[in-house]
Amino acid sequence: MTSSVYIAKNVYGGDGLGRLGDGRVAFVPGAWAGEHVRAEIVEEKRHFVKAKLVEILESSPDRLPEDKRPPGMPGMVYAGLDYRAECRAKEAQLKEFLDRARIPFGEFRPFDPASASQLGYRNKVVYHFARRGDGWAIGYRAEPSHEIVDVESDPLARPEINAKLPEIRRAVVTLLTTGPEAVRRDTERKGGVTVRWTKKTGVKWWIGDTPPGLVLKETTAGLDFEVPADGFYQVNPEVGEMLAQTVVGEYEKGASAAPDVVDLYCGVGVFGLCCLKNASDRGCPMRLFGVESGRQAVDFARRNAASQGARDAKFFAWRVGQSLRRIPAGPGTTVVVDPPRGGLERGVARWLAGSKAPRIIYVSCDPATLVRDLRELSASYAAESVGWFNMFPRTARFETVVTLGRKNP
Repeated sequence: MTSSVYIAKNVYGGDGLGRLGDGRVAFVPGAWAGEHVRAEIVEEKRHFVKAKLVEILESSPDRLPEDKRPPGMPGMVYAGLDYRAECRAKEAQLKEFLDRARIPFGEFRPFDPASASQLGYRNKVVYHFARRGDGWAIGYRAEPSHEIVDVESDPLARPEINAKLPEIRRAVVTLLTTGPEAVRRDTERKGGVTVRWTKKTGVKWWIGDTPPGLVLKETTAGLDFEVPADGFYQVNPEVGEMLAQTVVGEYEKGASAAPDVVDLYCGVGVFGLCCLKNASDRGCPMRLFGVESGRQAVDFARRNAASQGARDAKFFAWRVGQSLRRIPAGPGTTVVVDPPRGGLERGVARWLAGSKAPRIIYVSCDPATLVRDLRELSASYAAESVGWFNMFPRTARFETVVTLGRKNP
């Protein structure tokens, strides 16, 4: 069954949203705000349907012609849309999340589309491989089929990774097709190849588990960081630098009243150590207290602090949600939180709301869990500023930084 649908906006995830004649919401991937389209219903729910784009009846001026589009890859939901329109859509999505949650905010800082590359930015990629006829496909999994889309050149990957990709593909195919059968079966069982690049380390790649002892060297805000090869670091170096500089800038605004930093979900220590350097450069005493559940990440945070001469930095391998009584979020403290996509662990937002910390800087990669946590924090804190960063251009995701100040009692 097909229906004519007017697309009112693009929602988080990239789908175009419109309504059918009976009032039900229709989600149409690949349709852009302002378009009239014909769509075929592929899944029906009580209050909404999912539909497949069949025909464009009236096109948006932001729809890219075929010859101007980057090659489509799984996850590149905005590949067919002008990049500035993508940024406008994501900004509107974030504001809608905040508005629906009734979270008032002060300054809103938009992301400048010209400030960073929209393609060729990823410094880490993971390609899966599977048999295809007499050969092998090496690339990304498509959703929902999980079929492997073969990738000979990756529009999202760094140029350095693309330059190395033919060699990597040949090496993987060789391991899958030649030599002892045990080696071939073991390679196939591992199922994927990881490729990472840093300016100081170059391109490194491996199949399956990360080789023991492999360490990468990254640089952020003028500081060098060592990172385990299987550890987390922002995949977009340009925007990752902007994000770190923003966190430091927000910390500096309130550093006179809250000089110490509690860095929760601290990873290898990037945000906290960058704030510590800022305080040191200004000649201001500051103590850093970092918490991260991953013991390996904490080991590297300590190594990074030592190599940077950061004597006033302490890092602990604790689960944040299970260690609240040991975390010193006092009146002279700025709390920085950068949780995984699932947001703060249960009880953490309530604990923060009851803390005496004057300021909280919340870094989020998921707007839904962000606003969930902000609802609870809003009992004691006001959102002074909100900024967003297109960390993952041409895909659905983005990063947000919210600075919260304690309300007057």
